[in-house]
Amino acid sequence: MAGHTVFHRKPLARVAGACLMSLACMGMAAQSIAQPVGIPSMGPASGSELSPALERTLGDAIMEQGRRDPTYVADPDINQYLTELGRKLAAASPDSGTQQITVFPVKDPQINAFALPGGYIGINSGLVVASEDESELASVIAHEIGHVQQRHIARGMTQQSRSGHVMLAALAGALLAALSGSGDLAMGVAAFGQAAAVDQQLGFSRQAEQEADRTGLEMLRRAGFDPRGMTRMFERLGNASRLNEGRGGSAYTSTHPLSIQRLSDIQARLAEAPATTRRDSDTFWYVRAKLRVLQARDSQSLRAANDAFTQDAQRATGTRQSAAWYGLAYAAWTKRDYAAARAALDKAGSDGRNSPEMASLAIALAQATGNEQQALALADQSWKQWPSSQGIAMARAEALQKAGRDQQAEQFLGQLLHKWPDLPRLHQLRAQSLERLGKPVEARQSMASYYEQIGALPTAVEQLRQARGMTRDFYVQSELDVRIRNLRDKLESDRALLERFKS
Repeated sequence: MAGHTVFHRKPLARVAGACLMSLACMGMAAQSIAQPVGIPSMGPASGSELSPALERTLGDAIMEQGRRDPTYVADPDINQYLTELGRKLAAASPDSGTQQITVFPVKDPQINAFALPGGYIGINSGLVVASEDESELASVIAHEIGHVQQRHIARGMTQQSRSGHVMLAALAGALLAALSGSGDLAMGVAAFGQAAAVDQQLGFSRQAEQEADRTGLEMLRRAGFDPRGMTRMFERLGNASRLNEGRGGSAYTSTHPLSIQRLSDIQARLAEAPATTRRDSDTFWYVRAKLRVLQARDSQSLRAANDAFTQDAQRATGTRQSAAWYGLAYAAWTKRDYAAARAALDKAGSDGRNSPEMASLAIALAQATGNEQQALALADQSWKQWPSSQGIAMARAEALQKAGRDQQAEQFLGQLLHKWPDLPRLHQLRAQSLERLGKPVEARQSMASYYEQIGALPTAVEQLRQARGMTRDFYVQSELDVRIRNLRDKLESDRALLERFKS
């Protein structure tokens, strides 16, 4: 129900300024040649053209560039929440598929979402802010997961049409340039924007959209969410579209004229379903508040966010009221008004409420006001209370570093990597402590792991080469040689896969 589905995704960062360089131009040429007609059939996907392995390779390469985009949100609280929500939904699907789901946020007030190859799903901050409960947000993510699991993206990108092949060739060419190091940042951002705008070019069929709706609806039900959240989201978007008529229309109405039929189909499926009540997670409200602040692009939009928080602080109750005060505190913190941030944060917890997001902000406030020991004490206490929070884990590691306790920080980060081996930021933090501890070889090995995990393989190889030149230990050199060779083999394999789609 998003991106190429319910909503229309604008290229990230406006594709770095209106379709950068030849990549985006090729994409537009593809559209002018012939409009895609959607998925040819709902039969088995063709593994010969875009296998799950290649689809993941494309997704990883796209995300390497995407993480550099200024609209990408690298926030552990938000990323952990959205990805865990996506994986909870995927685990409840009758057809779990082979792709691991990763959900990431972008700063964009438009109500939208989009899916990339390889199980990556982007969620606009505006979508989270517009969701009035967690089930509404989950309905959009579930719909996108439906497209991933049914391999609509893979089939759409390799459909037998000239436009489909030109689009994929343009994307592969840009990714190859970035992979070889010959492409600049503008080309990389253009690749991300091109991939995020795949929805414009695929034009999924009505049948594919309904299939994703039905799959998503079943995911919602099995995962314990209110499936009626999907109908509420449809209705809200329909109302917003009507309000926008006469002002250039809206992406929703222009790209999804079949929304009424789809809504009717969902309502019919829910007609006999029993009523469902569900309590939203506290995290939803705090993450929603943080994203409302992060998407504010100027003083006017920040004032609008503060007005919305003030209204909720006065009228709402419970967690939603606490999250409103947290939003006011976070907004004040971004403006470096630490006194106002402290006062609002105190009100957020006035009834004894607390959360990892509130605790992380309290740690940041202590650090910003120069009280490193208080920050460390808060971090230690918070870690004991929330040992599953990645945001708190990173806040504690950084508090240890800022307090000059790099030995303890390095050991703590090693423990965290056993718990979350696929969290790149942990490798980066560990490398910083290792460097300060006088261990440059280990520091570069850790940075190589960071770059490998974010998909920057050439940079990872360079880090390992630097490490090799810093040691005369034969066994360490041998281990580094093996890692370098393995990374180069993967790099060549990725290049070979992308070359297949360049011409």
